[in-house]
Parts: sequence; structure tokens; C-alpha cells
Amino acid sequence: MSGQSNGLFRFLKWTLAVVAALALVLAAYLWWVVARFDRETLPARHGQVDAELFARAGSRHPLIVGLGGSEGGNAWATPVWRTQRERFLDQGYAMLAVGYFGTPHSPAQLDRISLDGVHAAIEQATRDPRVDGRCIAVIGGSRGAELALLLASHYPDIRAVVAIVPGSAVFPALTDAMTTAGFSFHDQPLPFVPMTWSATPHLLTGNLRAAFQTMLRDGAAVARAAIPVERINGPVLFVSAAQDEVWPSKDIADAMMRRLQARGFRHHAEHLVVQGGHAEPLDEFPKMEAFLRTRFAETCR
Repeated sequence: MSGQSNGLFRFLKWTLAVVAALALVLAAYLWWVVARFDRETLPARHGQVDAELFARAGSRHPLIVGLGGSEGGNAWATPVWRTQRERFLDQGYAMLAVGYFGTPHSPAQLDRISLDGVHAAIEQATRDPRVDGRCIAVIGGSRGAELALLLASHYPDIRAVVAIVPGSAVFPALTDAMTTAGFSFHDQPLPFVPMTWSATPHLLTGNLRAAFQTMLRDGAAVARAAIPVERINGPVLFVSAAQDEVWPSKDIADAMMRRLQARGFRHHAEHLVVQGGHAEPLDEFPKMEAFLRTRFAETCR
């Protein structure tokens, strides 16, 4: 019996030693990834986007700018979004689909994406005779909602926002290191909520919500990186998911509603909470259409 106990002890001791060694190797690798990442040089194709305008013939149409999320590419220009895109066109809008990373002519990763570059594409679209440049709304989901809110808070020509499962602050770039901001303005990275070492284990195990919740506990960093939504020059609709598995979008949208109220926001703002996960709000486009048909239309009169 004593021999069995000694054997079990040696096995456990060996197992713990292997686990400790693997943890050290992983920590060293993560440190190397972070240390070697170039945080000074802006990414290749910085400021460039791929944009595609969809518009029917006839009079000048209000413009909806569609922004995809962390999947990259130009989501609103793909067949996946054709049905909703056509619905917007049938309702009298023009639509600009913008791919701001992961497309042939934009940065490869969501890293310090230029607000100026995206806005320049919007300005270019308003020169089309089918587009009414006085009436611009942006709609984005997830990191695209973060971008939509940032654009509207920096450029007053944007007159309405639909932010689907949004973030309330600038978050890290989607790089291996995650040590730079997701977005930049005038070629300067915006303050962002850092990926902390305490959040890293959640990220490595795929628990994104827990990772973001850990990051959001840094109140000072969140305050520095907060999107100044009170500067938006028009109505805002937040659409969140009550059981969001990516980040706590309901709590985040609630926080932005409180910020708007505290800072005397003079436009209409509402928060639609959808039961379900991160993708569930995509079933609620009729309610988003109603918001645009009423609140956005008011800004174009």
C-alpha cells in the first residue's frame, strides 16, 4: 500500500511540474508576442477602406452607412445582407457598405482603424447625385457599433445612429498582442481599455464576456476611453442582447443611456433590449427600420 501511495505522489508531483512548465512557456510566449509588437508604426493601408454604394435612380436619398463587426470584410456588400440592404433601398434610402479592415484595400486587422478614412468614404458617397448628404445615418454591430458611435461623436454631419450590441468605449485592436487601440483619429490612436493580464485567462479559454467584464472593472481606463456619445448630432438607438455571450451589451448600453441623461443629451435616445445572445438582435430590423422612419426622418426635414 505504501508503494502505491508513493507512486501516486510521484505521479501528481510530475503532473504538477509539467503543468507549471507549460504555464511558464505560455507566459513567456505571451510576453514575447506583446514585447515584439510594433505599437509605433501605423498598419499598412492605414486610412484606406473599401466602400460600395447602393442607390436607386431618382431623387436624392438619405444615406445609411453599414458597418460590419469583428468578422472583417465588407459585410453589408455581401449576399448575406442583400435582403436587408434591398429593404433599405425599397424604403427610399441609399446605402453605403464600408469594409474598414480585412478587405483588399483596407488594413488586414482591426488595428488603429482611421475614423478619418471611414468618414472620407462617406463624404465621397455624398457627392453622388443620388445621395442627400444632409441626411446620414450609421448602423453597425458589435465592433462596428463601436465605430458607428465614434464616427457620430466626432463628425456632426452624421445625424442618427443605430448601434447593435455596442461597446461604450474604445477597446483593443484585434491583433495577437492586443496592445494598441482599435481606432484612431487624425492618425493618433484613441485612448482604449487595455487587455489586462487578469483578463487573459478568460480570453484564452474563449470566455469573451468574462474577459470584457474583467477589463471593464478598470474604472479609470473605461472613463478615459469612453465614447463621448453626448456629442452625437441626432437620435440614437441602442439594441442590446440580454444574454450576450461576447460582452455585456445590455449593461454597456444602459451605461451610455445614463451618460446621455446626465449630460443633457438634446436628441431622442432609446435602448431596445432583446432576449438572447449576441446575434439575436439581428432579428429586430423591423424595429430599427421604424426608428429610422420616424426619428431619423425628423432630422432630414
